[in-house]
Amino acid sequence: MPRRAWYLATNAVVIAWVVLTLVAVTVHRFVGEPLWLMVHVPLLGAATAAILVWSQHFADTLLRRPAPAGRAGLGIRLIAHSVGAALVIAGILQSMVPLTLFGATIVGAAIVAHGIILAVQLRRALPTRFGLLVRYYVAASIVFLGGIAIGGLMSATADSAATDRLVAAHVVLNAYGWIGLTVLGTLVLLWPTVLHARMPATADRGARHALPLLLGGLAVAVAGPLLDVRPLVAAGLLIWLGGAARLAAEGVRAAAGFVGGDSEKTRVRPMPPATFAGWSLAAAFAWLWIAGAVLAVAALVSADWASLRGAWVPLLGPLVGGFGVQVLMGALSHLLPVVAMGSPAAARTSAQVLDRGAAFRVCVLNGAIALYLAPLPSISRVLLSFAAAGVVVAFVVLAVRAVVVGRRVRRAEGDAPDRSGRISLGGSIGHRPLAPRRRLAPVLSAVAVVVACVAGGVAADPAAVGIATGPSGDVAPSGQTTTVRVTVEGMRFVPGEIEVPSGDRLVLEFHNTGDDAHDLTVANGVRSARLAPGESETLDVGVVGARLAGWCSIAGHRQMGMELSIVVTGAPVGDAAGRSPEHGHAHGTASAGSAADDVDLSAEPRAGFQAHPAALAPASTRRVHRTTLRVSEDAADVAAGVSQARWTFDGTSPGPVLRGRIGDRFEITLVNDGTIGHSIDFHAGALAPDEPMRTIQPGETLTYTFTAERAGIWMYHCSTMPMSMHIANGMYGAVIIDPPELAAVDREYLLVQGELYLGPQGETADAVKLAAKTPDLVAFNGYADQYVHQPLKARAGERVRVWVLDAGPNAPSSFHVVGGQFDTVYLEGAYRLGGRERGPGGAQSLALQPAQGGFVELAFPEAGNYPFVTHIMSDAERGARGIFHVD
Repeated sequence: MPRRAWYLATNAVVIAWVVLTLVAVTVHRFVGEPLWLMVHVPLLGAATAAILVWSQHFADTLLRRPAPAGRAGLGIRLIAHSVGAALVIAGILQSMVPLTLFGATIVGAAIVAHGIILAVQLRRALPTRFGLLVRYYVAASIVFLGGIAIGGLMSATADSAATDRLVAAHVVLNAYGWIGLTVLGTLVLLWPTVLHARMPATADRGARHALPLLLGGLAVAVAGPLLDVRPLVAAGLLIWLGGAARLAAEGVRAAAGFVGGDSEKTRVRPMPPATFAGWSLAAAFAWLWIAGAVLAVAALVSADWASLRGAWVPLLGPLVGGFGVQVLMGALSHLLPVVAMGSPAAARTSAQVLDRGAAFRVCVLNGAIALYLAPLPSISRVLLSFAAAGVVVAFVVLAVRAVVVGRRVRRAEGDAPDRSGRISLGGSIGHRPLAPRRRLAPVLSAVAVVVACVAGGVAADPAAVGIATGPSGDVAPSGQTTTVRVTVEGMRFVPGEIEVPSGDRLVLEFHNTGDDAHDLTVANGVRSARLAPGESETLDVGVVGARLAGWCSIAGHRQMGMELSIVVTGAPVGDAAGRSPEHGHAHGTASAGSAADDVDLSAEPRAGFQAHPAALAPASTRRVHRTTLRVSEDAADVAAGVSQARWTFDGTSPGPVLRGRIGDRFEITLVNDGTIGHSIDFHAGALAPDEPMRTIQPGETLTYTFTAERAGIWMYHCSTMPMSMHIANGMYGAVIIDPPELAAVDREYLLVQGELYLGPQGETADAVKLAAKTPDLVAFNGYADQYVHQPLKARAGERVRVWVLDAGPNAPSSFHVVGGQFDTVYLEGAYRLGGRERGPGGAQSLALQPAQGGFVELAFPEAGNYPFVTHIMSDAERGARGIFHVD
C-alpha cells in the first residue's frame, strides 16, 4: 500500500473513533454508564488508536529504523485494539463482566506487542539525538498495562470502597501515564515543528531530565490508593507536574526564540502559536496541567476516597475534552497534511482547509469547557456542551474536506510534482496564518457564542444564578454580614431556624452531609445547585429584612421535612419580618396549574398510542436470571392529554416483569441514569437491606442478588425517601415466582394498579396530594383507561389467568370482571379457591392492599365485551378499568 494511502487508512480509524465520541455524547442519556461511555470512547478509543499510529511513526523517524513487524504488525495491533475496545464498551453497557475482561485482554495484548516492538526497535537502533523520546512511548505502554488491569478489576468488584480507591489509580495511570507520557514525549519534537521554530539546544536534555520525574510521580501517585494513603496521590501528581513543567520550559524557549544552550544567549525570531494546531496543543497542555494541580489539591483536602472520586468527576471535562480530544485535533491538523498528501502543494492546500476558523474554533471549545465548570444553570451547560461538540464536528468535516481537496491537488500535479519545497518532519507547510487584526473578529464571534450559551441558560432559569436577590423587604442595609453553616441530617436542614439581624446580608454555607442529593432554595429566588453527598456550596441570600422560607426543591423532599425558616430579629413592630414565611410558596395546598385540570377520560389517546403490554410470557427454563434495570426520568403520558415526569425502571411504569420458579437465582444490576438518588427493593428476596437496597447516586450502579424461595407475585420498587413519591412517580414493578405445578392456561395477563397524583403538565407528582392520599387518577399498568381504548383479547371458553398486583402507594384494590366469575383465586402465596381441589364455589373479586398480589382464573362463557375494574368504584371511575374483548 502506498505511504499516503496507509496513513489515510490508519487515521480513518482514528476519525471513526472521534465520530463515535460524538455519537456517545448524543446518546449518553439513553444508555447505562453514560459518564463512563463519554470518557472511554474518546480516550480508550480515539486517543489510544492515534497513539498506536503516531508513536510508531515518530519512532521510525527518530530512530531511522523501521519497526520489526512493519506496517502489517501495526495494522494487526490497530485492529486488535479497536475490536478489544469495542468489546470493553459493549461489556460495560450490557453489564457483562466476562465480555469486558475479554475485551480488556485483547487491548492489553495489543499494547504489550506495541511496547515490545518499540523496545526492540530502540535497542537495535544507533544512537540519535531524540531517540530517547521513544523511551516515553515504551514507558507509557508499561504504565497502560497497569491501568488496564485496574480497570478490569473495577468491573469485576462489587466493593464500592475498593472501587473508589481503584478509580484514582485508574485515572492517574491512564490519563497521566498512557496518554500523558506519550503526548509529552511527542510534543518535545512536534511543538517546534508546528510553530516552524528552531529546536532549542537544550530540548533533548530537558526530555532526559523530565522522564524520571514523570515516572516517579506516577509511581508515588498510584501507591496512594494501593496503600490507602491519599496524600501520596497529591505528592505524586505534584512530582509529575514538575516533570511536565520542565518540558514546558523548553517549549516556551522554542516559541520565544531562545535556541542556544545554557551558556549561550542566541535568540532568533519568536514563533508563537499562530494556527489551529499550535493553539490547540498549547491549550491541551494547559488543561492537563491545571487538572493535575486541582486533583492534587483535592487529594489533600478530601475526607475520604469517595469524596476524592467526587472531586475528579467535574474535571473529566477538561481532561477528556480540553486535553484528550483537543490534543488529538491539534496534532492531526498538522500531521495529516505533512505525511498523507504526497507533495508540498497538496499539503499546503490541505493545511489551509484544516486551519479554517482556527481562532474561532479554539476559543469556542476552550471557552465552553472553562464556563462549563462554573456554577451555571443546567441549560447553560447543555448549550455549552453543544458548542464544544460543534467544534469537534467541524474538525471531522474539515479533515475529510482537507483530504479530498489535497488529493485533488495531488492528482492535478501528475507524476512529477514540484518537490522544491519538500516537507520534512520539522519543515514548514508554508501556510500563512491570519494577521492579528483579522484574528480579532473570530475571537469576538467565539466570545459571543459562549456568552449566548450562558445567557440563554440564565434567561431560562434566572434563580439558578441568584437573579432578583435584592433586599428582602423594605429595609436599609446594615453593612454587616451574617454567615451560617447549614448541614443535612436525614431529611432535615440543620439548623431549622436561622436568626438574622434586620438589614444584614445573609450568607449560607450549605454542606450536603446527608446520604442523598439535595439542594437549598430560598423564597427570594436564591438557590444552590443539586449537590451530591459530600458536596457544598455558598449562597448569598442578600440583604434580609423579612422572614423567608428555605426548602429542598427535589420532588417530595420538602414534604418530608426539608424546610428551614430565616427569621429577622430587631425589625420594627409590624414590619415584613412578621409575614408568613411562605411568600407565595404555599405548603399545604395543591400546586397551581395541575394537570388534573386537563383530565378528560372520555378523550381519545394521541395518534399512535400503544397500550402497555399486559400479556404475560411463561417462565423461562433458565435457573439464573441476569437483568440490568436502568433508572430514567422522562416525560410520559398517563392519560389522554395528560403528561407527567415519570421515574421509571427501564423506561416503563410498571417496570419489566421478572418471572421464574422457586430456586431460581436473580442477579439484577441497577444503573442510575437519573438526576437524583434512587434504589430498588425486591420483596421476592429475603436478605439484609443495608447494601443491596441502598440509595445510589446518578451514574452509579449496584448489584442486587437473591434466590426465589417462595412462590407468589412480589412487588419491587424504589425505596429511596420519600418512598411514596418515588413509587407514585412510577418506580415499581412485579416479580412472579410460579407456584409448583402451576397449570397451563390459554392466556395470561398482568395488571399492576397504581395511583397518580398529578402535578403540572410534564412535571412530577404533587407531593401535597400524595400526603393527603387524594389521587387524581388510578390506573392499571400506568395509563388510565388504556384497556378501554385497546381491550385485552380472549376467546369464549378459553381459560384466562389474570395476575394482579397493587403497587399503591396508598390505595387498596378489589379486582372484578363484570359478567365473569372466578373459579380459582390465588392470594399472597396460597390458593384461596381452586388449585388441586376444585369445588362448587366461586369468587367475585380479588381484594388487595398495597404491595399485595395474586391471580384469578376464569373462562368467558360467550363472546362479548367484559369490563374489568377495581370495585372500589371511585377509583374505577378515576381510570382503573378496562375491557376483555371476547370473540
